[in-house]
Amino acid sequence: MTDHPIFRSQNVPRTPGVYVYRNALGEVIYVGKARNLRSRMCSYFRPSGAQQSDPRRRALIHSIASYEIFPVATEQEALLLESQFIKQYNPRYNVDLRDDKRFLHICIDLAESFPRLTLVRLRRDDNRLYFGPFPQANALRDTVDFLATHFRLRTCSTHSPTEQDHVHCLEHVVRNCSCPCLGNLSKETYRKQLDDVISILRGEEAAHALMEELNSRMQQQAAQMRFEEAAATRDILNNLKTVVEPTRRFRNQTISRRQSKTDMPSLEALQQALGLEKPPLTMECFDMANISGILAVGSMVCFVNGRPCTSNYRHYRIRSEDARDDTAFMREVLTRRYTRLLAEKLPLPDLIIVDGGQTQLATALQVFYEIDMPPVPVLGLAKKEELIILPGREEPLRLPREHAGLRLLQAIRDEAHRFANTYHRQLRNRRIYDSILTDIPGIGPTRRKQLLTALGSVKAIVQKTPEEIAAAVPGIGMEMATAISDFLHKRLDSTDSAEDSSQGQQTE
Repeated sequence: MTDHPIFRSQNVPRTPGVYVYRNALGEVIYVGKARNLRSRMCSYFRPSGAQQSDPRRRALIHSIASYEIFPVATEQEALLLESQFIKQYNPRYNVDLRDDKRFLHICIDLAESFPRLTLVRLRRDDNRLYFGPFPQANALRDTVDFLATHFRLRTCSTHSPTEQDHVHCLEHVVRNCSCPCLGNLSKETYRKQLDDVISILRGEEAAHALMEELNSRMQQQAAQMRFEEAAATRDILNNLKTVVEPTRRFRNQTISRRQSKTDMPSLEALQQALGLEKPPLTMECFDMANISGILAVGSMVCFVNGRPCTSNYRHYRIRSEDARDDTAFMREVLTRRYTRLLAEKLPLPDLIIVDGGQTQLATALQVFYEIDMPPVPVLGLAKKEELIILPGREEPLRLPREHAGLRLLQAIRDEAHRFANTYHRQLRNRRIYDSILTDIPGIGPTRRKQLLTALGSVKAIVQKTPEEIAAAVPGIGMEMATAISDFLHKRLDSTDSAEDSSQGQQTE
């Protein structure tokens, strides 16, 4: 087969991995995974074949202007990375893993008196502990059941179990639960059992110890000719390996890849194109998000050595009531960001990028003048034609679409856009989330205001016990606090269940 003009098969390994296709604008249009990267990608660029017979696939192929590959160790790691990229870039030609297709996570609410293991598909910013995502749903469910039984964790859905809950519980009968509802053990003892489970889910030494214990048990059962029991133990061991080992390896490889990889060719290309004194090793990019000025937010993302440095990302909620448009939002965010850096004598970036054209760049320059900031290279990136707007230059800089420096600018701009929209969506969801209070019987506008003033949000209320709610809000007694707590937990548990049910049609 003759290679496609943009595709060189000899540069693609025959290993599992993920491939990312971009169009001429540098936008991610498709993310795929493969057991054999070279074989899968070659199928797209053959002059004829089944791939070309599908009009949608043909349109995709004709839109591909460049690609990236991400080799990994196993197919399962490729599946996880593919899911991560699809959620991040939302490519137009991907349909299987859009927002309505999510893998399961393990969720632990440490605010509960006796936390339990639950399975959810949505990973929320709610101070709960999450593990995942896990692509193998059956193995995950069996592993969670085994861990809960082995460490005798409770499985009841009550937020704070009591003796009344024990009346209808069967776990104690089959000796699978330590029954904290009866006071059979202290919170400290229960938490120690939970800490062992958390250590296992993190892939720490406890996971290896448990696997060795299961393997030894399986060998002993087989030696005693208890083959059915040995087979059951084998399945437990295999499920545990499926859940713990690939996820830990994938996480470590992802962190290592992000920390160690430096895109010096792109940085040097950008340095040359912009005429900078040195490569922009640290870049900060800003973007805004709002709907008609409502819930306006800003984002700042940071790239170090040409790669995302998520620990330096920042969100900004627009505070000024006078800010009415993106230019005013940009002014506030830039002022807050660099006034703080100057006050705390922190290092300034090597390059600042604002999403927009001449107006946004002029706003940035005015802010830097007003706060007396030392000279830092700054540019605007106009999205429609990907024009680079530079201070003191009448004509914008237009780089070739395949220019490595332009691709780097597009990547950081797209990341800032994604980060801003994600935060904006979270705020919208929080507003919807807090409206649940209006459905509680007996709670009017005054009580709702008191609850939110005292505790901040519905999420904070959910994490409180009835005793804590009653103590924090004047005029709310134990009976009403218990009714509020029970209502919210039942409503939110049913919402999670509905989400799980509605998304269970995917192939797992």
